[in-house]
Amino acid sequence: MINFEKELSTYQPSLEVDEAEEAIYNNDLTDISDILDKILKDKKNQ
Repeated sequence: MINFEKELSTYQPSLEVDEAEEAIYNNDLTDISDILDKILKDKKNQ
């Protein structure tokens, strides 16, 4: 059974779209394609 009081006490609302975009663009987020691109460039320069 769901304990609604507990769930409500730990609830954190999601970011608004503008806040989420700001959080994404202000952080240095690297994904696998960035990592592979860097590896390939490093190998090419060797």
